[in-house]
Amino acid sequence: MGILHDDLVIIRPAEREGEASLITVNCPDKTGLGCDLCRIILFFGLSIVRGDVSTDGKWCYLVFWVQGKSTTRWSLLKKRLVGVCPSCSSASGISFYRSELQPPRPPDVFLLKFSCYDRKGLLHDVTAVLCELELTIKKVKVSTTPDGRVMDLFFITDTRELLHTKKRQEDTCGRLNDVLGDAVISCDIEMVGPEITACSQTSSFLPSAIPEDMFNLEMPDELPSGIKTSESVSITMDNSLSPAHTLVQIVCHDHKGLLYDIMRTLKDYNIQISYGRFFTKQKGKCEIDLFIVQADGKKMVDPSKQNALSSRLLMELYRPLRVAVVSRGPDTELLVANPVELSGKGRPLVFYDITLALKMLNTCIFLAEIGRHIIGDREWEVYRVLLDEGDGLFVPRNEIERGVWKMLMGWE
Repeated sequence: MGILHDDLVIIRPAEREGEASLITVNCPDKTGLGCDLCRIILFFGLSIVRGDVSTDGKWCYLVFWVQGKSTTRWSLLKKRLVGVCPSCSSASGISFYRSELQPPRPPDVFLLKFSCYDRKGLLHDVTAVLCELELTIKKVKVSTTPDGRVMDLFFITDTRELLHTKKRQEDTCGRLNDVLGDAVISCDIEMVGPEITACSQTSSFLPSAIPEDMFNLEMPDELPSGIKTSESVSITMDNSLSPAHTLVQIVCHDHKGLLYDIMRTLKDYNIQISYGRFFTKQKGKCEIDLFIVQADGKKMVDPSKQNALSSRLLMELYRPLRVAVVSRGPDTELLVANPVELSGKGRPLVFYDITLALKMLNTCIFLAEIGRHIIGDREWEVYRVLLDEGDGLFVPRNEIERGVWKMLMGWE
């Protein structure tokens, strides 16, 4: 007798406005499961306001209190959460860990070629449709012609793994037509081969147009929001409170994807959480207590390892993303970079938030690109957006940087 498949994830939507919805996950454990779950919750536009995690190393029990959109598709969210949970047959650890050693087959990549007449907010509206359809943007190249037409090239993968079918392709183009109406000129989707997708692979060369100081590991005195870094994050480690675990205590200011940023860092360091709790307090302050062990099941007593983990957590919570607005001669370019997990997954909804912020700032996009680059010992996803300041209202560059940063961090 095992737990029923439908009971791996149980969701109880909020009964009244302003209340939190409850997500319960009860399944076999694996290192990084918390990161995978938090990433999906973030993709669905939900904020985790409280969390409890416990595991005995084989079986885990996680509870998340979340708030967000009234339009959340709870049944689809449950399906995606169940999809990353190890099967119940893996509780013994044998079959599951063997499968973990075999990397999953990379998803098929498709090229969406989309042409239409330009207008303000266009790129965000297209991006919103792709997110709604669970199409993940791997790379994008957007350009505007002198006669006001836009050619969008999106390299995308399909979470539902149906984009090879004619119906899924027709539904995607149909949804874009519904949203953009008469602005659409053409829409075409085709699978691309290895010779094309190779062009979008990670590069070890950082383009000269991207300033290296964006990836500086030194702490800035002040964040783009105006918050002093000295007032932002506190991390302490204690080995005296538990005979078997290291206690990591974090106090910081809340931001969008906070728990995901912590979990992905621990996943990259192959750290296991035996017990943890997370909750937000008044004025956006968060407190996190995590009882952790290393991959060998022992507490972390090596000071150098403690310092390395603490320093990485500090940086990820100070600056989970990098934002800069730079001059390109007479033009202005927006640069956004975020670190990629060792598993190869990037932070969800970054391009969505960038385009939404620019739409709200009444700023048009002339050209946009997404690429991956290795800087130091890390892989980064870099978004380059050339802004069109020709006919629009002039927006100061520091206001653009601040507006994009706040949107990405979920701050008012």
